[in-house]
Amino acid sequence: MKNDNELLFLPLGGSGEIGMNLNLYAHRGKWLMVDLGITFADDSLPGIDVLTPDTAFIEGERDNLIALVLTHAHEDHLGAVPHLWDRLKCPIYATPFAAAVLERKLSDGGHDKTGPIHIVSYGEEQEIGPFNVTYWPITHSIPEGSALTIRTEAGTVFHTGDWKFDPDPVVGKPTDEERLRAIGDDGILAMVCDSTNVFGEGESGSEGAVRESLIRLVDQKPGRVVITTFSSNIARIRSAADVAVATGRSLAVAGRSLLRMIDSAQKAGYLNDIPKILRDEDIPLLPRENVLLLCTGCQGEPRGAMSRIAFSDHPHVSLDPGDTVIFSSKIIPGNERPIGALCNRLVESGVEVLTEHTDFVHVSGHPRREELRRMYAHIRPQIAVPVHGESVHLTEHSALAASLGVPEVVTPHNGNVIRLAPGPAQVIDHVPSGRFAVDDDLLVSTDSDALRARRRLMHNGIVVVVIVAGADTADVRVSVHGLASEPGENLADDIGAEIEYQIGRAPRARRQDPVELESFARRAINRVVRAISQKRPLVDVQVILPTSTGRRRRQKEVVE
Repeated sequence: MKNDNELLFLPLGGSGEIGMNLNLYAHRGKWLMVDLGITFADDSLPGIDVLTPDTAFIEGERDNLIALVLTHAHEDHLGAVPHLWDRLKCPIYATPFAAAVLERKLSDGGHDKTGPIHIVSYGEEQEIGPFNVTYWPITHSIPEGSALTIRTEAGTVFHTGDWKFDPDPVVGKPTDEERLRAIGDDGILAMVCDSTNVFGEGESGSEGAVRESLIRLVDQKPGRVVITTFSSNIARIRSAADVAVATGRSLAVAGRSLLRMIDSAQKAGYLNDIPKILRDEDIPLLPRENVLLLCTGCQGEPRGAMSRIAFSDHPHVSLDPGDTVIFSSKIIPGNERPIGALCNRLVESGVEVLTEHTDFVHVSGHPRREELRRMYAHIRPQIAVPVHGESVHLTEHSALAASLGVPEVVTPHNGNVIRLAPGPAQVIDHVPSGRFAVDDDLLVSTDSDALRARRRLMHNGIVVVVIVAGADTADVRVSVHGLASEPGENLADDIGAEIEYQIGRAPRARRQDPVELESFARRAINRVVRAISQKRPLVDVQVILPTSTGRRRRQKEVVE
């Protein structure tokens, strides 16, 4: 940093996208990280489920990275810690529930679960280098959602984290809006604020209202009822337990992530007063009308319990005509297709399906416009910095903040270095940002050769050629995968014949040159494939030549 007196804000994830949150603050030569989350991959990255932020920039500042502060336990805020821990290894600050979730994740990932996690209490000031950080409780769809005041000599930032105003949150207490107004009274330089639901008018609604709606819906159903939701939505788990009691059903749980999250919640003092939870293997022993099953897989994940049940692949649970499945969750953009396929499968089996589009079964954990207006009225920042949204959300949030009279508004994107003070708030620099793909136990760039090849293989297929060269002739073997041809045609035979023709008409010296042989193969593949298709397959050419000792030498090259 050029000027240690400056207060800088730098998002490396979560600005220009929903999920994968990583925010950095800099002052006096030190960096403070707020959240380190994941997002989920789409079909453009075959074989990849999870993405993390690219932390190359802050790894270069590792000696100056003084802490990671976690606002709450959702995957998009702490899920990347186990994957990136070995690259950062800085002290971590978290509330008891977030710490319990993270410790389990670190332990499952083979890390020391007793690492440097500092458990924080609400309202208690944490002196972290040049930053004074205080956690404040704020309602979200998970226990111990937290907003932060980050005080520095250059000014104070109010970092909202994920939040909403809920008069009946089911788990935890409603947000103390008087406390928020008192924070605003102290003077806030900048508010870095959630933008997820900025296009929604009114308020997001109460978890307590969802609970009452679920009780009414489930009470009407004659058979088994399944509620599928996010495993981290502890408030919804609590609501499901209340629904089971109110409707005279036994609550069972299917899905390891749900069981792990319930265990972490109970260790942190939540969900300890709910009735005994049955395991999925107990379900066949109960009358169908007495079962309320809570399970994972609300986004249509193939390995989620809901998909396994729907496609008759679950060892203990099955559904019959007259049973009901409630998708008590938001349909995340991009997941419409797998969720639709899952719903169709259930309906075809005679199962009734309820979603947020048909019934009141879900409320968001993020603020709508009326809640945003109230938050700005409480905090009264000099600068608005919208985060946690795609570009359209951030731009709309900026317009809303400006309409509310906020003097300065900066719309960030990942990699923008924003000076908050001194002087006018503005983007002053840009650093590289991006994504890592979690490929088994490896972190690879989403633009890596391996993933580019995998994408190309998925869309274009592959041609493998083995050429065994002799003194005067060559034996050519071709296999083709993922390329279509006309009925009755054999693309591998056509390619092989064209390669043999190219080799046969060449001088003898060229027939013994592995580079020339590979060139013949590439030209032949291009000629044959392009005559019938616009595809550009991966090409793997192997040339085997005789040696003077009678053994053979093998050379392999993969070309595009």
